[in-house]
Amino acid sequence: MTVAAPKAPTTDATSRLARTMEPAEWAAAGIPLLRAPREVVTGLHARHRPRPLTAIVAVLGPDDRLTASASFGRGAAQPDGWEFRNALLDQLRRVIPHDLRLRRPVRTAMLLYCREGEEGWTEEDGAWMWALRDACTLHGLRCGAYVTLTPRGWRVHGEERRGRRPAVRLGGPRPVTGGARR
Repeated sequence: MTVAAPKAPTTDATSRLARTMEPAEWAAAGIPLLRAPREVVTGLHARHRPRPLTAIVAVLGPDDRLTASASFGRGAAQPDGWEFRNALLDQLRRVIPHDLRLRRPVRTAMLLYCREGEEGWTEEDGAWMWALRDACTLHGLRCGAYVTLTPRGWRVHGEERRGRRPAVRLGGPRPVTGGARR
């Protein structure tokens, strides 16, 4: 009888990198365009008043109107798509029932992530993109836009649409987890 040699354990960093998406992969994924990104970003900003390290998951109906949204703090842990996905699922479950019984998704989830730093893509953005795509699949939603909000303004990744306002305000208290809105 032959016993298989145990597999070498993967390092935490290696498994974290497996749960990420590169910008080209995101752009090629066929993510539906936001019809009016400035209106959506401005509306979510006005509703949630996010600070750095705040994520806002929003669900848009078939008409691209906001159906539900929730904001929550990212925490101080290393960027990990698995943990981000679980946080997104938790927030989606709080604000909207799943659409798993439908043959085809009719609602779209998008993510607005507020952070300090430059507006370009980061490894953390890749983890959020992976998390959004996976959470949408598990909740029966279409995967929508991933938008970052920095001190320089907002940017829709994969579409390269952007604007200067609104922008992240630096300073002040950190976000409170679980700010769900309908």
